[in-house]
Amino acid sequence: MSLELTCTLIQLLPEQKGQGKNGEWIKQDFIVETSGEYPKKIAMSAWGDMVGKINSFAPSSSLKIAFRLESREYNGRWYTDVRPWKIENAAGAQAPAGNTTTNAYATTQQPTMAPMAAMSNNDSSSDKDDLPF
Repeated sequence: MSLELTCTLIQLLPEQKGQGKNGEWIKQDFIVETSGEYPKKIAMSAWGDMVGKINSFAPSSSLKIAFRLESREYNGRWYTDVRPWKIENAAGAQAPAGNTTTNAYATTQQPTMAPMAAMSNNDSSSDKDDLPF
């Protein structure tokens, strides 16, 4: 599954290099932020040729990123990578209204957070300041 996101580049973290069983590798993590009523920061990892691509953008650049989510288990713990496979300048692209996520089959609007009062049951004895978790 491939997802697409329009976001702002917040920070480029230092490049990491190493030697693996398949040869030398290079990786660079970077932070982007979504727009909308509730912006979210997302850490992504560029590998190989994508390191050069992300380095061609300055912080505060508006980007359109196609990415894949991938999880793997190591020593009983699970790790999730957000790996971009296409990065473009979003300045020429139309920014979506709101915060949308798309794939090849559908376009969906991200849900917005409902106020807690609207989600509470109608039990008048419940304290509205209590958190649901």
